Amino acid sequence: MSTIKVKNVSTVYSLKDINLQVNDGEFLAVLGPSGAGKSTFLNVIAGLISYQGEVFMDGQKVDDLSPSSRGIGYVFQELLLFPHKTVSENIGFGLKMKGVKKEKIAERTAEMLNLLNISHLKDRYPETLSGGEKQRVALARTLAVRPKILLLDEPLSSLDYNIAKYLRLELKNLIHKLNLTTLYVTHNF
Repeated sequence: MSTIKVKNVSTVYSLKDINLQVNDGEFLAVLGPSGAGKSTFLNVIAGLISYQGEVFMDGQKVDDLSPSSRGIGYVFQELLLFPHKTVSENIGFGLKMKGVKKEKIAERTAEMLNLLNISHLKDRYPETLSGGEKQRVALARTLAVRPKILLLDEPLSSLDYNIAKYLRLELKNLIHKLNLTTLYVTHNF
């Protein structure tokens, strides 16, 4: 079970009395113009900024939990790949920070490389990748830690139309396959 419930959430600048529930396995797209507070909303759920109100995950209040304790996977608009690390090292980074053993990191990294069809990129560095390839690496890194909830902040906005269209379908199929509760924010109708 991976649900999100937001009650009366407000932030200093952009959110006012937001109430929302996302059920287990549900995919919710939040559409709005730039500056409307979509990214701020994801940051509240992830625990990255201060807010008023309450956030619940799986029925438990998480307001006092650190971002790393909330079970969230977050793909930011800026993909934030480490330029000095290979694709494999980028994917395994979160697991390494959690103290997972090297053998398990290698196993999980290989699984993510296969799942996102990027095994051929494993030894390359981000500067040598296309936009779509970088997007897949960022998603693989996020999924490697097995989040209960996935937050996607304009994940395809920097890609050209045809690549974004293809990746949108691929992303939809992947999320459905993983039965992952997902919030996807975008300004692109």
